[in-house]
Amino acid sequence: MQMLMPEPQIFVERTLALIKPDVVDKEEEIEDCILQSGFLILQKRKLQLSPEQCSNFYADQYGKVFFPNLTAYMSSGPLVAMVLARHCAVSYWKELLGPSNSLRAKRTHPHSLRAIYGTDDLRNALHGSLSISTAEREIQFMFPEVILEPIPAGQRARDYLNLYVKPTLLAGLTALCKEKPADPMTWLADWLIEHNPNKPRLQHHVTEEEHQ
Repeated sequence: MQMLMPEPQIFVERTLALIKPDVVDKEEEIEDCILQSGFLILQKRKLQLSPEQCSNFYADQYGKVFFPNLTAYMSSGPLVAMVLARHCAVSYWKELLGPSNSLRAKRTHPHSLRAIYGTDDLRNALHGSLSISTAEREIQFMFPEVILEPIPAGQRARDYLNLYVKPTLLAGLTALCKEKPADPMTWLADWLIEHNPNKPRLQHHVTEEEHQ
């Protein structure tokens, strides 16, 4: 018996979101907004960081005037860490957050989360990763047990789409046109699940002994 391993998959982009200590009581409201904005919450945990852990997390800010206040603020109580996923998760989450200074956010982006929940330039309610590489590091920091797969991009992503996604989708749409089902969306979804090229398949090689 031989198992055929599925081809590598393209993973949706991920980013880290933190609900900071002073707005943890608004966790449910903020999560609703996240979900309504098209994100999936892949991982979530509530934890309290020590000042040392905060220093490690914000190591790139070390030496700045606000650094001691930042670590004191972030270690002042429990926070909620979440791994968010969707297309262009990093940029969409940053857009939803608004400017890092909540006072500026209230003036220029009044509907952003930091304008709504933030207090000032330090207590800005929420955190978001600045880039894909930063997101990977921060997710690993908050969720050390999570295994992060590399995210194909550029030509690698286009090659995968051309090789696996487009042919499967074209075959499914062709079959849909021939079948003309009453509920085309459900029919196509079922067809794609059944004909998923990444679905593990088993090949059984019949030996001469089995024939006898």
